[in-house]
Amino acid sequence: MIYLNFRQIQRVMASVATLFVLASPTIGYAQSKAKSTNAVSAINESDIKRDLFALAGDHFRGREGGSLDELKASVWIADQLRAMGLQPAGDDGTFFQFFHIQRTRITETSRLTIGSHQLVHGQDAFILAPAIASVDAPLVFVGKGSPAEMANVDVKGKAVAIEFSGSAPAELSYRRFLFGTMNRRAAELVKAGALAVIWVSDKEAQFYFDRWTTGLERGRYDLPGGPNTRVFSQAPTVWLPASALDWIKQPNQQFTNVVNVESFNYPSVNIVAKVPGTDPKLKDEYVLFSTHQDHDGVRRAVAGDSIWNGADDNASGCVATMAIGRAFAKQPGKRSALIVFHGAEERGLLGSRYYVEHPTVPKGSIVAVLNAEMIGRNAPDSAAILGQQPPHRNSTDLVNAALAVNQSDAHFKLDTLWDKPEHPEGWYFRSDHLPYARANVPAIAFTTLLHPDYHTPKDEPDRINTAKVTRIAKWIYLTGWDIANRPQRVRVDEGFKLER
Repeated sequence: MIYLNFRQIQRVMASVATLFVLASPTIGYAQSKAKSTNAVSAINESDIKRDLFALAGDHFRGREGGSLDELKASVWIADQLRAMGLQPAGDDGTFFQFFHIQRTRITETSRLTIGSHQLVHGQDAFILAPAIASVDAPLVFVGKGSPAEMANVDVKGKAVAIEFSGSAPAELSYRRFLFGTMNRRAAELVKAGALAVIWVSDKEAQFYFDRWTTGLERGRYDLPGGPNTRVFSQAPTVWLPASALDWIKQPNQQFTNVVNVESFNYPSVNIVAKVPGTDPKLKDEYVLFSTHQDHDGVRRAVAGDSIWNGADDNASGCVATMAIGRAFAKQPGKRSALIVFHGAEERGLLGSRYYVEHPTVPKGSIVAVLNAEMIGRNAPDSAAILGQQPPHRNSTDLVNAALAVNQSDAHFKLDTLWDKPEHPEGWYFRSDHLPYARANVPAIAFTTLLHPDYHTPKDEPDRINTAKVTRIAKWIYLTGWDIANRPQRVRVDEGFKLER
């Protein structure tokens, strides 16, 4: 295995990008006024299906952010954009904008012992957060932690073990419900004096232990200097499998946990391309079409499959955005089209956060952001716009443009529940439109919401409704075409402020 440092990778990728540009004929764009007719016919299902099976196939090994697989997939996307006739709009005349991501994880020197059981993080126990800890305390098992079971238990100075039980409401992602419940209850117990909290799966939760603990092996990520890079001490929260239930109940056991953490920097990359506009003045403004190319990579096998391909999340958004780029290359609008594939979205919207802080065009020239996030599953006529309603709506003009196209062309039944501030999934805050909205750029996201295969190896290309992806790609394109050719920019709503 060959290891390259960040600068070496950057030079290699830049050289590849230069070869892409030099190997193609000079790209010329008509500078006359944009025609009134659009190029929606350039968006077709055969292209989308071909690109989907290529990007979400095993060849790219799940495109994990910060890995060579993400970089390899990014080169492939850039090559497709070049072949379509798009111009590079990244750094140094390339399609790429590199940035660092910082990973903080639990070290192999960390130790966890309960009674006579020596446990290893990442194998037979999982610590929920990579934080420094040193605990040596008696263990008390409190059953399912009901008020009756807790009534006569003094948790102060103890490690508290609880059987995790229960199910999430049907409309929720069980993962979010589960971790939210664990963290909330653990915080309550620590406030009451507990030195550690140990969750033990029941039979129902064991399925989710097998399914969701892969992410805990990685630790946490952020841009360098971000809040998730800070190393701190806290009472550990540990998750055990259902097999531990038999012995965790034994009395007079001691909990000993020493946690150390370490950090690494990795390169990730945004892919940036453009189609210059045709209007002499408006071409200096940009309609930005946003998506992300990364997913979860290669992880512990589930049902014999270790590659988490991320066909819906978010190869579906990528191939739609590629199709939109193809349409603008065929017929440019008055304003320029800017295409951005954000890296490391799954690690905390890192690529979009970085691009907003380091845009390759003047930030004030970005007229609107239309983000594509998971657009290929669930009922054929169902979809949602994130940012459609207050307090998430930051541009009524932009929302109305998308709604008008849906009414005249797309004809989706729009779910509005997931965009509400009280929705427990917080879906609005989990995709790449968010950093732009926070920067007061008009921004919305198009999505078809969660499904049972979300963040599992079952998110495969053969489960994607490519006809639906094609319809949504046309919807996004026609909305963006409208914004690109309007005499006036869409406006940010006065007083826009997110609830968090």
